[in-house]
Amino acid sequence: MTEADGRRWVTREPALVYFHKHYWFNIITMIRDNGVSYYCNLASPAVLDKEALKYIDYDLDVKVFPNGEKRLLDVDEYEDHGKKWQYSKDTDKILKSNVMTLVDWINNEKGPFSKEYVEIWYNRYLELSRRQ
Repeated sequence: MTEADGRRWVTREPALVYFHKHYWFNIITMIRDNGVSYYCNLASPAVLDKEALKYIDYDLDVKVFPNGEKRLLDVDEYEDHGKKWQYSKDTDKILKSNVMTLVDWINNEKGPFSKEYVEIWYNRYLELSRRQ
């Protein structure tokens, strides 16, 4: 991952990254020895161009731990940046609605939160990594 300011980071464990062209979030599934955890960024829908996959991260995040515990993170940062960059009321409404959608997906094990999804894509990763 390369941040807008040039900072780079990588995961230490296998990770699946999920982007949706309509929903205002992306999901990183981290497959660890102690179980699967998730880091969900509230962000604009991703756009893929010739340069990169791009989106605006609104700093509001949801962390899901292997035991199922959920935490809403960086609320203060979101509020500070909302004032600084004058997020519109519509943007705020969209993001809050997408938090609710995200929590519904988590609670109902939809999409990337499904054990089957993780298994299918992790096995695909293992298959491709063995080819190299």
